[in-house]
Amino acid sequence: MLFLHCFLVLSFASPILSDPCPQVCICDNIKTFVTCANKNLTEIPPNIPQYTQKLTLQKNELKVIPSGVFLSTPYLTHLNLQNCSIETIEEGAFRSLARLRYLNLGSNRISFIQQESFDGLPSLEQVILEKNRIEEIKPGAFSQLGFLSFLNLEDNFLVYLPDMVFQGLLQLKWMRLSKNMISIVSTETFAGLPNLKRLSLDHNELQYLPTEALSRLSGLTRLELGWNPMTFLLEEAVQMSSLKQLLLNNMALQDVSYKAFERSKQLNLIDMSNNQIRSIQPLFGVEQLKQLNLTGNTIICDCFLRPFKEWAEFLRLKVDLFCFGPNHFHGDHLDSLRARDLKCGNFPEDVYRIPVVTEKPDAEDACPQSCDCKTDVKHALCDNKSLQKIPKGFHVDTTLIDLRRNSFHSVPKGSFLDLKKVASLHLQNCEINDIHPGAFMGMTNLVYLYLSHNKISSLKPEVFEGATKIVYIFLDNNKFNIIPKETFRLLPSLFSLHLQYNSISSLSNNNMAGAQKLHWLYLTGNKINYIAPTAFRNMKDLEKLHLDENLISEVPTQAFKGLHRLTELKLSKNPIKNIGNGAFVPVSQSMQHLYLNDMRLQQISSGAFLGLGKNIKSLYLENNNLQNLPNMKNFNGLEVINLANNPFNCDCHLLHLHRWISSLNLKVGATCAAPKNLKGQIVRNAKFNSCPGWEDNKNRNKRKISARKQKQ
Repeated sequence: MLFLHCFLVLSFASPILSDPCPQVCICDNIKTFVTCANKNLTEIPPNIPQYTQKLTLQKNELKVIPSGVFLSTPYLTHLNLQNCSIETIEEGAFRSLARLRYLNLGSNRISFIQQESFDGLPSLEQVILEKNRIEEIKPGAFSQLGFLSFLNLEDNFLVYLPDMVFQGLLQLKWMRLSKNMISIVSTETFAGLPNLKRLSLDHNELQYLPTEALSRLSGLTRLELGWNPMTFLLEEAVQMSSLKQLLLNNMALQDVSYKAFERSKQLNLIDMSNNQIRSIQPLFGVEQLKQLNLTGNTIICDCFLRPFKEWAEFLRLKVDLFCFGPNHFHGDHLDSLRARDLKCGNFPEDVYRIPVVTEKPDAEDACPQSCDCKTDVKHALCDNKSLQKIPKGFHVDTTLIDLRRNSFHSVPKGSFLDLKKVASLHLQNCEINDIHPGAFMGMTNLVYLYLSHNKISSLKPEVFEGATKIVYIFLDNNKFNIIPKETFRLLPSLFSLHLQYNSISSLSNNNMAGAQKLHWLYLTGNKINYIAPTAFRNMKDLEKLHLDENLISEVPTQAFKGLHRLTELKLSKNPIKNIGNGAFVPVSQSMQHLYLNDMRLQQISSGAFLGLGKNIKSLYLENNNLQNLPNMKNFNGLEVINLANNPFNCDCHLLHLHRWISSLNLKVGATCAAPKNLKGQIVRNAKFNSCPGWEDNKNRNKRKISARKQKQ
């Protein structure tokens, strides 16, 4: 019997024990664990034991993960490929690993996550992609990872998060996006993540809170946004009903609305430490708040802070706040003061002046003499210092340089050498008229370039040499007459271009050559009267196009060909009087927001909106001269429509508009200008008594209203 038992055990174990172990690896067949770490391997060993469950290959030189390389190890549950110099994951590389739960691809050289990168991993629960070079995640890349609970994308090169980029991650609980260069988050970026509880977006380049995108996260309880260059929070900025912990530390916050958090009533902790807040009011709508951290701000403990102190005491709220002033309270904790101690009066001026200890800076505190350098957030502020040339001596770790409102006139070659970590450069209102080739040389991680309100009339492509990662350029309010061809050919990542309020008169053939990746183009307030049919050639990623406040006399239909992703078009305040049939056909399948207001528009042809309708969310037609509109029945997904200030003629020809408006649950603003007996009446309520079918329509609407009431 004992012999039989031993025979069965050996028989069961024999498939594992009989598999050879690769010579460079260590195999523990009992625990089904294999490690081949730090062996200078250039490819994955072909003879890994079949029943291996945990495989470690970290610290090798693999470079490529070939298709089907794991076909012989279908029982893997844990795979570590960390620090393997991986650049490419071929389609189907992991397709046989249906049992894999943990995948570590951290500290590699991956630039793109392809749609097929994670095919065949239905059981994956954790994936580590930190410390790579990821610039783009293709749509659908995570669509098959329905059981993933943790996704780590920290410390990559992400700048833009498009709509639905995380689609399919239905069980995701925590996502880390820290230490990227994220500056734009689309409205639907986080749609389809019902179970996400924690989101880390700290150490990015968000200058504004992406309120609408974050509001999609209905179950989020912790949001980390520290170390982003935000300066203010508006009313209802945070609209997350389940949020309990919000970290806004180490930013540049100067102003926080007292209603900023009123739509997040479950908040129990807010951390706004190490900002630039000087005053704060009682916060509205946060009755569950237990802890508020305001240390490291410059808050003055005077009579203006008394309402906040009384509010905090009433809620029994723990507030961490050390007074910055007046001088007799400097360094005191707010808890040590009574509300009645917080007074305003005719104190001597030096009561509010906090003594500053000046020490000779060392290498760690390098800062130009005229600037104020914030070492904690790595920002250098040289705003309005009467500088006549760009200063030297910025610390190499600086991430933001603010040089606004000085008088430089020109930006010489090599003005910012060795500043590889600067992501945001502000040169607005500096009277600049000339930028030399190589001016931004060495700024290899520059994302934002602000050149607004200067006197620039032309730019050569070589200006951007050595700063090829620029994503946003602000050139509004300058003196451009034309857009020189190929100006932006050295900027393959250019996402948003601001050229508002210049003097550009035309967009010629292939005018934007070199900017094929552009998503947003702003040309508001120029003098454009001609747009060539090929002006936007090859700009297949363009999503926003603002052409408002120009001299365009007809819809440039031919120029829209190829813009299959255009979602927002502004033609407001152009002298367009008529819109002909098929005017928007080239962009009809993608268009969501269309602005045709303030144009003195007189007529819209019956086929003008051909193809439009089902995807349109907002339509603006106010302040025109329209007496009628074509049939609008296909516009059934509208969220906003404005028809105000048009002289609508409420005769039988407008009955279709009345019926359509009556079917909407939206404020429309359309009023009758004629006939006399209906002048001033709202089109929705106007009585078209003499029109055939009016009574039928009226009765039909009554039945609908009655049915709604019964349901309620």
